[in-house]
Amino acid sequence: MYANKKPLAAVAICLLFMLEATGCGSNTDSSYFDACDEPISDEECYALRRDPTSNQIGLATDIALRYIDEHPAPLELWDWTSGVLMFALTELHRVTGDARIHDYYQAYLDHHIEEGYRIVWSDSCPPALTALALLAEMDDAEYQNVVVDVLDYLRDAPRTEEGGISHLGAGLLPLTSIWVDSLFMFGMVLNRHGESTDDVDALALMSEQLGIFAEVLQHENGLMVHADDWVQEFDDDIYWARGNGWVTASLADYLRILRLRGESDPNAERMFRSQVEGILATLDADSGMWWTVMNRPGEGDNYRETSATALFAYGMARAYRYGLLGQKELDAAKRAIEAVKGAVETDEQGRPFVTGISGGTDPSTFEGYTEVPLEDDLNYGVGAAILALLETSGL
Repeated sequence: MYANKKPLAAVAICLLFMLEATGCGSNTDSSYFDACDEPISDEECYALRRDPTSNQIGLATDIALRYIDEHPAPLELWDWTSGVLMFALTELHRVTGDARIHDYYQAYLDHHIEEGYRIVWSDSCPPALTALALLAEMDDAEYQNVVVDVLDYLRDAPRTEEGGISHLGAGLLPLTSIWVDSLFMFGMVLNRHGESTDDVDALALMSEQLGIFAEVLQHENGLMVHADDWVQEFDDDIYWARGNGWVTASLADYLRILRLRGESDPNAERMFRSQVEGILATLDADSGMWWTVMNRPGEGDNYRETSATALFAYGMARAYRYGLLGQKELDAAKRAIEAVKGAVETDEQGRPFVTGISGGTDPSTFEGYTEVPLEDDLNYGVGAAILALLETSGL
């Protein structure tokens, strides 16, 4: 396990001074954890509630900086793998203010804007989250175009018979199929765009898609199968952990946004609470992790997997912060983050990296899921670990 030795950052000193000066730490609004009294801004509160001086934030920063050193921004692809990492880095920057992290994800987006990019399926959408983060700082037409391109794609993307946005987009294969992955890949863009611009249509589209995905993919145990239709053989009675993790993360964020708007979505709330119950029921008691096939623990070549565990920790902790889940779920998230930290090792220079991340995964059979190899330092697994470290810090 990696032991962090992070110095106190200047931004943390500033924030802690503000906390002491205003009494924000008393959290007089006891309705949810992530609340600060005026004059603390929302952005300042976001950082304060995640304890910028904690070992976990230090570890997340060190993981990020090692990755940045090893992987030049222009070599990161315009796809979900890099998009998830960049999203995590934007969230980390909100807490640390570290310019090296900001420069990296901005260089990534600028490179792809200059070189050209295409939005052709759900997995092309996550880089827009980086554009949204940068738009919060500056008015830039090129960053705005990235977001508009994703929204235009989602408006016209092929639909299934039920109306679900097909994961595969147009032209990849001659069929339509919804995948659980999509609820994060395009869903988080709808969430954050809807929140930042008060775009009720974006949030309404997210609500619609959540209802369709729940109807088609969610089973009575609350867990979701990977897809509704697929050209290759796949089992519809097993539950892929990382896929369910994407849903937990995006649902927690969607319901958070509605709470802050004074709104609700009872169907999405039922979907979320049912899924969380299924997640808790499949937590591996010995390790605090989840098996890559959640409902077949210890069978065959099934294995415990880091990125899914991190996503569950992130989603449950995020929901707890806004009063959407309680102590039982927080306890599970805390167990999970300890397991994630246990999957962090150090290289020959003493820098931390994330291990035990399963590779890219299509809908498959039990054997197909368990044959996907575990790897180290995969960008989306690094991103998931950073998000989990952030959201569980300070709780």
